[in-house]
Amino acid sequence: MKKGMVYLVGAGPGDPKLLTLYGLECIQKADVISYDRLVNRELLKYAKEGCELIFSGKCPGKHTMIQDEINQLLVDEAMKGKMVTRLKGGDPFVFGRGGEEAEFLAKHGIRFEVVPGVTAGIAASAYAGIPVTHRDYATSFAMVTAHGRIEKGNEFLNWDALAKGIDTIAFYMGVSNLPSIRTQLIAHGRSADTPVAVIHWGTTSVQRTVTGTLETIEEIVRQQQISHPSIILVGEVVRMREKIQWFEENQTEALAMAMA
Repeated sequence: MKKGMVYLVGAGPGDPKLLTLYGLECIQKADVISYDRLVNRELLKYAKEGCELIFSGKCPGKHTMIQDEINQLLVDEAMKGKMVTRLKGGDPFVFGRGGEEAEFLAKHGIRFEVVPGVTAGIAASAYAGIPVTHRDYATSFAMVTAHGRIEKGNEFLNWDALAKGIDTIAFYMGVSNLPSIRTQLIAHGRSADTPVAVIHWGTTSVQRTVTGTLETIEEIVRQQQISHPSIILVGEVVRMREKIQWFEENQTEALAMAMA
């Protein structure tokens, strides 16, 4: 039997309209779709009749399928001659473990393609009215995973370089580690007055954004009950939100027009 094909597709950060055209094509022609928890379910409506939809989501500490099982699933379905779309939130190669899946597919001789997606660190920030780079504030930008390392004593981040050498830092999956993040940045030279934004469910209709400083953000997040999934954005660019927080303003205006 001829082997099938696997597409590792970035579904974008939440707003279904941010999916790429190629990503949409991969959904439409798939025989099997393995999708993650952060994928907007609206996208699954574009699957063809008879397509098998397999939830492969992972929450912190609660995995429906472990990564090894997901890897094997992709190989098994492709070996049956099927066209498989692995639909992942954001971009598959930005903290999405897409590299591990691609490596496993290559090891087993399965043809695959990687379809990039819009990553949350950029998109959620944009929807919050915060450009990650700006001529007056930031010429460097870093994306950092902050989940599952610090509390396990498996710390590998170069905090000194992050604190002193990067203008804007986007921490993914880091809300539970926010106390350690702020402590480490301040300890390694970042000013306690540095602006911080925490963006919850960015680009979606339930997006919430809170802002503060490294000194105050932990208490603000606690009071506002901000939880996962959220992006933590650190840097002077957060000050731009006061001028260009377009998404929330547009939503408020739309709601007012609907109620008029």
